[in-house]
Amino acid sequence: MKKLMLGNQAFARGLYEAGCLFVSSYPGTPSTEVTEEAAKYDEIYCEWAPNEKVAMEAAFGASLAGRRSFCGMKHVGLNVAADPLYTMSYTGVNAGIVICVADDAGMHSSQNEQDSRHHAIASKVPMLEPADSEEARTFAALAYDLSEEYDTPIIIKMCTRVAHSQSVVETVERKVPDRKAYEKNIPKYVMMPGNAIRRHPFVEERMKRMAEWAENCEINRVEKANGKSPNGRRVGIITSSTSYQYVKEVFGNSVSVLKLGMVNPLPEKLIKDFANDNDVLIVVEELDPIIENHCKSLGLSVHGKDLLPMCGEFSQNLLRKCIGSLVWGKEHTADRVLSVEDQIPGRPPVMCAGCPHRGLFYTLSKNKCTVLGDIGCYTLGAVAPLSAIDTTLCMGASVSAIHGFNKASEGENEGKTVAVIGDSTFMHSGMTGLANIAYNQSNSTVIILDNSITGMTGHQQNPTTGYNIKGDPAGKIDLEALCRSMGFERVRVVDPYDLKAADTAVKEELAAEEPSVIISRRPCALLKYVKHNPPVCVNTEKCIGCKSCMKIGCPAISMKDGKAHIDETLCVGCGVCEQLCPVGAFEHTGE
Repeated sequence: MKKLMLGNQAFARGLYEAGCLFVSSYPGTPSTEVTEEAAKYDEIYCEWAPNEKVAMEAAFGASLAGRRSFCGMKHVGLNVAADPLYTMSYTGVNAGIVICVADDAGMHSSQNEQDSRHHAIASKVPMLEPADSEEARTFAALAYDLSEEYDTPIIIKMCTRVAHSQSVVETVERKVPDRKAYEKNIPKYVMMPGNAIRRHPFVEERMKRMAEWAENCEINRVEKANGKSPNGRRVGIITSSTSYQYVKEVFGNSVSVLKLGMVNPLPEKLIKDFANDNDVLIVVEELDPIIENHCKSLGLSVHGKDLLPMCGEFSQNLLRKCIGSLVWGKEHTADRVLSVEDQIPGRPPVMCAGCPHRGLFYTLSKNKCTVLGDIGCYTLGAVAPLSAIDTTLCMGASVSAIHGFNKASEGENEGKTVAVIGDSTFMHSGMTGLANIAYNQSNSTVIILDNSITGMTGHQQNPTTGYNIKGDPAGKIDLEALCRSMGFERVRVVDPYDLKAADTAVKEELAAEEPSVIISRRPCALLKYVKHNPPVCVNTEKCIGCKSCMKIGCPAISMKDGKAHIDETLCVGCGVCEQLCPVGAFEHTGE
């Protein structure tokens, strides 16, 4: 049956068809929907793990028990899961393990745009890279077969455009392989040095065999041009993933294309033969020159990053501009670059109207606190007019960093520095940093921004919410009890909509000469179960146009004819603006 599917949806369908029975992931754009879609199949056990390392280790355990397993994450999540990944390369698998990593070229929702192919190369784990939804589906099934045949985990690398674009897929029936019996095998699975040193040669031999497979496999294919290019030369382009789609859309059959579905290990003979058939060789790949450097190591003359950028996403126009002259000739290139006459206005990022974090960040900004931030939608607290966050590094870094910051400053910053971290991020990797504060006793104040959900990636559950991936009741971690059990005497909860209470809590905890935790608790304003107050309105006769209400950066508030104005379609009646108005110009409509 043919269907139109998102790449992530098709990937999940491929897991289902291939008989996957266990899925453990941590949400991260652009990978999240693979697991969310897999959870719609009742035949597959699915869960959100506290972090990517736990997810990968759980998938390893399921493989050990003889069932095909999966874990998914975004590119920076693979950093967290690198520890088990590199050793799983040595242990191999029992039943197949497939790992999805989704890169975010252009950093649409990420703190960097690292290239995950480096992890595949360094860990010596094979990596496949689909270019559309149908390949996302078929590569999932292929990956399980390869995993079990070559005794290795397999990484499938997605990217934002493939993950979130739709194309036609042709579904097939699900087939579940027989469960593989677990057999105790200490030399294979116990990676103490004496065993690990004997597994390393196995890894090297496996990669040689997979490189041989890459030479003739169907997912690495040559698409020959219809004759020579318009400038009379035979142009060959080596590419993969979404870059393949751009190449075909821009150049069509005027160039020959070597489309690589396996990007680690890369073939040698196939690439050399392709180069010999063409006068000009170009590598089109986003981010780092992995394929290009491989070609150069084979002694080939190739264009790549000398013409194309190292940073950001590619596009059809970028290819026309950067390499069009090699295909069409300089005289024809300018005519083929498309332009948009009307510039699309920018849409700056902003916290939603009624966001519970806004009141807390206003309080921190007003008190001129140094704020060590973390990864989540609350990172937008760094944006004007709040400008309340000083640093953002990686998941959990705020809690670890404030300890070092305060220890190194020898007490100078203890009374004016806080760390902020979301509830899901805290469960992901904030607890170990908090344990360090308790154990090594820095006078640090940590604020857990508890909005009762994993907000930035689309409202996924986490261990503090009390619900699992399907919305069913699940184990719930009590943040207050957890923090106290970790050695914190001072743990308090505050409602960030109450500016006075938030201000008192921040001042008192910063004044205390011991470690402390503030839990800023209010559900995300976008959660469906949250009931909002009626929107407020502005009494223009009272409003003096002082713009005090503009200091919180709420998108529902603007200035109109010198007076504050409320967009009632956005306002959720949180009341934070009312607390800022010196003349009481904000009034509830009651509607």
